[in-house]
Amino acid sequence: MATNTIDAGLLAKMFLAGAKNLEVKKEWINELNVFPVPDGDTGTNMTLTIMSAVKEVNSLTEVNMYNLSKAISSGSLRGARGNSGVILSQLLRGFTKKIRDYQELNAEILAEAMEKAVETAYKAVMKPKEGTILTVAKGAAEKAAELAPESEDLNAFIEDVLAHAEYVLSQTPEMLPVLKEAGVVDSGGQGLLTVLQGAYDAFLGKEIDLNFEMPEAKTEFVRPSKETEKEIKFGYCTEFIIMLENPLPDEEVYAFKDFLNGIGDSIVLVADDELVKVHVHTNDPGKAISKALTYGQLTRMKIDNMREEHQERLIKNAEKIAAQQAEEDKKRKEAAKQPPKENGFIAVSIGEGIKEIFQGLGVDYLIEGGQTMNPSTEDMLTAIEKVNAKNIFILPNNKNIILAANQAKAMTEDKNIIVVPTKTVPQGITAMISYVPEKSAEENEEAMTEGIQMVKTGQVTYAVRDTHIDEKEIHQGDIMGLGDHGLLAVGQDILTVAEETIRAMVDEDSELISIYYGEDMSEEDAESLGEKIEQAYPDCDVEVNYGGQPIYYCVVSVE
Repeated sequence: MATNTIDAGLLAKMFLAGAKNLEVKKEWINELNVFPVPDGDTGTNMTLTIMSAVKEVNSLTEVNMYNLSKAISSGSLRGARGNSGVILSQLLRGFTKKIRDYQELNAEILAEAMEKAVETAYKAVMKPKEGTILTVAKGAAEKAAELAPESEDLNAFIEDVLAHAEYVLSQTPEMLPVLKEAGVVDSGGQGLLTVLQGAYDAFLGKEIDLNFEMPEAKTEFVRPSKETEKEIKFGYCTEFIIMLENPLPDEEVYAFKDFLNGIGDSIVLVADDELVKVHVHTNDPGKAISKALTYGQLTRMKIDNMREEHQERLIKNAEKIAAQQAEEDKKRKEAAKQPPKENGFIAVSIGEGIKEIFQGLGVDYLIEGGQTMNPSTEDMLTAIEKVNAKNIFILPNNKNIILAANQAKAMTEDKNIIVVPTKTVPQGITAMISYVPEKSAEENEEAMTEGIQMVKTGQVTYAVRDTHIDEKEIHQGDIMGLGDHGLLAVGQDILTVAEETIRAMVDEDSELISIYYGEDMSEEDAESLGEKIEQAYPDCDVEVNYGGQPIYYCVVSVE
């Protein structure tokens, strides 16, 4: 028997099933991103966005079309992260705005709602680009509009719309050459199709697990250092000295070292005729000790639980951060009692060094996140609420956060929000330097926006998978130098790639080169890089600053 309509109860199940399908497949969608960088990725951003709406839907005590629409729209808007998440939230906003006053949905209403969804999403993006999630949504809506007048069976209608959406997605590499070169379809479009496919499964009555983990979004993604990875893999630092009964022949020393390699790493083994000094990281100190006892007696034995030490460091760091946060909250509460000041500033940042630079330039509130986890619209709204100022400048410092900032602006009524479209941290720093307190908010917006146009940014990080970009082969673990418009350098050595990246950015008009080194680059290496750049470009001023950012060994600006 043909199904002609969808009521609120079924739509709620379809929405939750779509969200579940996205949650399950988010890592696969992440893998479709063109640049293999360890950032907050499309699948993650879309999942966190829709999970915010899931939370609202699951909290409903009464499910009718109006309440369901409001929950989906409000939850996704506030939880939106990254460009793909914001666009998804706008699609959901437009769709639910059209359906909220109906008790049941048929093909024609669904087609009109899809059209409204596309219209709303396109309006939210300043320069819509084809070959993206927008194109897939538009293709599905156009097919729905074509089929709706003749469709009485929703099963066939949805199946045909989905088939066309899948076809449009398959064509995205033909619209965006960068997708074709990397051999992938658009990740945002795939995310949207994944939601729709999950919803269709629920429509068909398939058994779907609708239990959600509801993970809290992390505002920091820290790549473990090599030492931390070793501590996690082999937990006990084991040291001792063997007092030999007889000198060990070389082949026996090598055999003992091979044995230790089989049970751990970070091995140091120094032998002479009477003593052997041993150091090894292992999960089974007893095996190392038992083997050593076959050569002689042991002395100066020391076994440390590195996981425990690591946990203690994490606890101390957490206590320190909590104390700092409490102090900052205290200052903000005191400031909130005062009359609002004329101008306030919010910046997205990560890394202690970058944080201190922004604070030194007068930023009132820093949102943790940036490259490694895109903040949500809700994070922006919270920051806006805590800054006691009439005009608030927001510096997103990431091209994938600008839409969320603009969405927060649209949702704020009691303050004048000015989003300066900074795409990188160096642009944000330049924007703050360009601010002049004596000028009006409008004049400063113009000056700050003009100032960031003069900044070129390069970022050095590592590849998380194999791919092909800008006619260059990239392998997992390679070091990459990324510029404002693509890949600038690839190699195996961090400093070499950083130097090549800077060389690709500098031209005859360049005057200032700033290097912000991250937590995975030593001060010595950063200073060495700075010296090389000074020698190569004597007419430029070169600054080396501690950024402390994870993931990116260094961030470079050229002005």
